[in-house]
Amino acid sequence: MQGDSFAARLIRWQRRYGRHDLPWQGGDAYRVWLSEVMLQQTQVATVVPYFLRFVERFPTVDALAAATEDEVLALWSGLGYYSRGRNLHRAAQRVMGQFCGQFPEQFEQLQELPGIGRSTAAAICALAYHQPRAILDGNVKRVLARHGGVAGWPGEGRVEAELWTLAEARLPANDVAIYTQALMDMGATLCRRSKPRCQDCPVHSDCAAYLSGRVAEFPAPRPKRLVPERQAVFLLAMHGSDILLEKRPATGIWGGLWSLPQFDTAAQALAYCQRAGIETGEVCELSGFVHTFSHFKLSVHPLLVSAQCKPVQAAEAGSVWLEIGDALQAAIPAPVRQLLLTLSGY
Repeated sequence: MQGDSFAARLIRWQRRYGRHDLPWQGGDAYRVWLSEVMLQQTQVATVVPYFLRFVERFPTVDALAAATEDEVLALWSGLGYYSRGRNLHRAAQRVMGQFCGQFPEQFEQLQELPGIGRSTAAAICALAYHQPRAILDGNVKRVLARHGGVAGWPGEGRVEAELWTLAEARLPANDVAIYTQALMDMGATLCRRSKPRCQDCPVHSDCAAYLSGRVAEFPAPRPKRLVPERQAVFLLAMHGSDILLEKRPATGIWGGLWSLPQFDTAAQALAYCQRAGIETGEVCELSGFVHTFSHFKLSVHPLLVSAQCKPVQAAEAGSVWLEIGDALQAAIPAPVRQLLLTLSGY
């Protein structure tokens, strides 16, 4: 329809066809913030059960701030990108200490909180406070790149800047929360990366990619790069049903989580046992597997060691013996959880 804006068409579509049953919709800034952080790099279907467990355990920002990091990461375990969980905890404490438990409404103040960037701050402003702020998450980048015919990979600075300009220019004066949800829903349900449903799209009549028959070309994919592979031996030191875990450093892969002691070789793992006073009995190499991170692959070689006796003290500072059922309730990485589930027969 002539003169019918991009935003107006999306708002109408959202009211009729968009998603209205997501557990964080219509919530306050706290619930919007939780969902936005969880949805970074993660699909909605994966996030929903984590979100529900999270708000059941931490229904308010003060409950989250009062928790320990271990409690937060235990509930986060399996979502990946664990710095998000640590930043979530730190941000909650900042909200309590700096803003008296009230989420700030100002865009600039939101961006000062740990783990909140431009798009996440804008989403909170738009969805919780109905402020006219443009968002630009992965789904929105795809919608705008196709409709506006923006060539190139969105991770490139020039391309991202052009997409931000488009996002700002298309903001409506009213119904900004509905429009923002529409953009996200469009990218998730219609304007998908593969097999997009262009005929059902409310803006396909003036979509540059659709009109030129080049939908699959927009946005351009990330340039291919060689993904390095690293090797690691995971030590599964067990005494009866107890297993040895150690705390990972606060930064880096699996930062702040409890994990299995990790070494370059099996010889190093056995030397660690001797150094720690762990009398080893049967030693067994379990089937290996590959765990993929965003920037490298980790080839894991599990080494199961039966401890004849458990040292009175933990092996080293920052390590602990836990009954395997308790270990499964702790903040542990997904591949470690899978190994423990296999061992325990759960």
